Amino acid sequence: MTNILQLETPRLLLRQWRDSDLPDLAAICADPQVMRYFPATLSRAQSAALIEGLREHFTLHGFGFWALERKDSGALIGLTGLLQVGFSAPFTPAVEIGWRLARQHWRQGYASEAATAALAAGFQQLGLEQIVSFTADSNLPSQKVMQAIGMQYDPADDFLHPKLADGHPLHPHVLYRITQTQWRQRQAANASA
Repeated sequence: MTNILQLETPRLLLRQWRDSDLPDLAAICADPQVMRYFPATLSRAQSAALIEGLREHFTLHGFGFWALERKDSGALIGLTGLLQVGFSAPFTPAVEIGWRLARQHWRQGYASEAATAALAAGFQQLGLEQIVSFTADSNLPSQKVMQAIGMQYDPADDFLHPKLADGHPLHPHVLYRITQTQWRQRQAANASA
């Protein structure tokens, strides 16, 4: 597999993590609104551990969640990328695509822009056959991003997240998928439109 260290879009740089990213990432992960579809906010120490874990994932797999930087300002606005799914479920083993953005950067198309670049890297450079994405069934904003980047939903794929307790409000999850073939068909259709 190719080692993908950096991606670029018209407005964004998806790059490797720097130690100097910690204050901004910690602020993002401590925001209750940003983290409302996760079990809890993260402390500064947990955000530091997250950065280290993401660096390790890049070392092991050649890809991961990139630091998401705005080109115009150099500001770290979140993370986007590809990860090996870290739990067992009917659809695993699998590679997931995900994102997390600072609240002031919501509803500006950044998540879709970055995720589109990550999908392309997954299929073109890494040669993945399929990429999945999942979230709590109540997380409609993330589901809109999944739909915007061409991922498909089948209610038969709904699952209960194994790392959350029975009865937890985030326990029910939806799963979206896109295969390399579907992605290539979408690219061809967009090119001819």
